[in-house]
Order: sequence, then C-alpha cells, then structure tokens
Amino acid sequence: MTQPELLNEFLSLPAEAQRQVIDFIAFLRQRYPVVEPASQSPDVDFINHSFIGMWSDRQNLTDSTAWVRGMRKNEWSKLHD
Repeated sequence: MTQPELLNEFLSLPAEAQRQVIDFIAFLRQRYPVVEPASQSPDVDFINHSFIGMWSDRQNLTDSTAWVRGMRKNEWSKLHD
C-alpha cells in the first residue's frame, strides 16, 4: 500500500477509528523509539599508532600469550578463593 492509499484509507475511517489509529501510532512510537545511530568515531591509524609495538623490546614478554594466561589464572583464581 502506498502512502497516498494509506492516507485515503485513514481518512475514510470514522473519527473515532481515526483517533484509535493515532493513539496506536503514539503507542508504537513509545514502544519502538527511534534510535539515533552512534556517532562515528574518527578513523584511527592503528598500524602507525605509537602504542603498537611499544613493548617489542621487552625480553620478559617474548611469549606474551603465556604471560597473559598466567596473569589471568593468577588474578581469576583470587576471585574464587
């Protein structure tokens, strides 16, 4: 149904039915509010950002995966003691 057809259908209803349609639209607007899209964050060049690789010269972090797992195991086990 096109908008003009919908308008014609609405206008052909009795006044009470038109009020009910208007009330129903108001109800739907409250139930399904228009969500504004989140503002776009500025593009960040992560490849050339200064924090990428900032610990690359640390010898104690050569196996960072094992280090992270160890830290998680240590910290998370404290939560369950």
